Amino acid sequence: MKTVIAIALAAALAFGGYYLGKRSASHETVASAPTAAPAGERKPLYYHDPMFPQQKFDKPGKSPFMDMQLVPVYGDEKQGADSGVTVSARAQQNLGMRTVQAGIVEFKQEMPAVGSVQADERRIARVEVRTAGWVERLHVRAANDPVRAGQVLAEIYSPELLAAQEEYLLGRRMAQANAADEPLARAGRRRLELLGLLEAEIRRLEQSSTASRRVPVVAPISGIVSELGVREGAMVQPGAPAFVLTDLSSVWIQVEVPEMQGASLKQGLRAEATVPTLPGRTFEGRLDYVYPELNPQTRTLKARIALANPRLELKPGMFANVSLISVARKVLAVPSEALIYTGTRTVVVVMDGERFRAATVKAGAEMDGRTEILAGLKPGERVVVSGQFLIDSEASLKSTLDRLEAPGKMPAEKAMHKGRGRVTDIDPAKARVELDHEPILSMKWPQMKMGFSVADKAALAKLKKGDAVEFEMHGEPDKSGDYMIERIAPRGTK
Repeated sequence: MKTVIAIALAAALAFGGYYLGKRSASHETVASAPTAAPAGERKPLYYHDPMFPQQKFDKPGKSPFMDMQLVPVYGDEKQGADSGVTVSARAQQNLGMRTVQAGIVEFKQEMPAVGSVQADERRIARVEVRTAGWVERLHVRAANDPVRAGQVLAEIYSPELLAAQEEYLLGRRMAQANAADEPLARAGRRRLELLGLLEAEIRRLEQSSTASRRVPVVAPISGIVSELGVREGAMVQPGAPAFVLTDLSSVWIQVEVPEMQGASLKQGLRAEATVPTLPGRTFEGRLDYVYPELNPQTRTLKARIALANPRLELKPGMFANVSLISVARKVLAVPSEALIYTGTRTVVVVMDGERFRAATVKAGAEMDGRTEILAGLKPGERVVVSGQFLIDSEASLKSTLDRLEAPGKMPAEKAMHKGRGRVTDIDPAKARVELDHEPILSMKWPQMKMGFSVADKAALAKLKKGDAVEFEMHGEPDKSGDYMIERIAPRGTK
């Protein structure tokens, strides 16, 4: 009986183990079976860290190099910088990428300049006498003294002017006695006017009927006495400047502007000026004139700015810092930090969903951290302002891998171009040859004479001036700007 029970128990255990083993195997088979990707979902080729793109990983996960998740690289992506690269939203966040939208903004270009305050030459007056005489009384005795318009500057004794007054009085008395002598009186009055006697003095003479020994010299404008050419008791001659008066209620600032900014100088531009001696004060004016000559030593243009100076705070000789402000205009602009300067072109990285591409742009003026975009970008496009160098490096790496994976395909910049020409000069020591070549259609070159570098110096030994040759050259210049000929031989040889 015990034997029968033992046999039955063993059979039950064997059956249970078989059943459990079958279930387990079935479960493992289902679990290990690959899950089909949802329809339309792209399958990544591999994963990588954008900071170390040369290292590839088969599975997603955390990067061993940086505190970030690995980024998938898909097989349907076009390789190369022109088609761009793809970066997931999570990777963008981990990389700290920032993008902004290119938009239309109001631009006012400011051109800084340094200059000096000078007197407005249109507000300078010379005071002279028209007859010889002597200064019997001088009312203004020092240069730079302020004067008012109509103020008496000096009193002059002039024998000629005294005689002219007496002749006019005599002519007036004769005209009163006989109307036929009226022209004589008018001629006498006209002579006094020509000798410089003021209208007020002529009326005083007519009222008093007494000639004045001293004739006053008055200031025609208000200002300062910038030059004092006479002293009391001195003799004066016609044409000699007795006084030079300068009105400083309006002044000029002469500035020097770099030649490259000359095209932006327009008459009427608003200008703001500050001077070190008056901190906190800003003077506003307008660009009054651009001089028609260039300083050959400094390569600058001279311009002048007119400013009102009612309180006479600006004095000739002061240094001034000037900012010329252009008229406001609407332009397309992006933050200046979004631009990448390669030396031969200016590039921005444009974002299109998860794809990024490089766009060559033409940059214009810069103001307040933003740069004007003249061409290459449209309003509303998003550009990368932080992390764009990582994307640019990724695009360059993909372009390099593409060339390595397709060695039979020569990059466009390495393509060879064939040409024909005639040797005009040879320098074997420097491995250079000058050719008068025919048009090279593949390069869109016309017929012209130019020099080339030659890769094979030995080929030059077989050539001489005047030889007709065939050659193959690279389509891009080298670092020194020379085009390199790979093969050159007399025409008809291989």
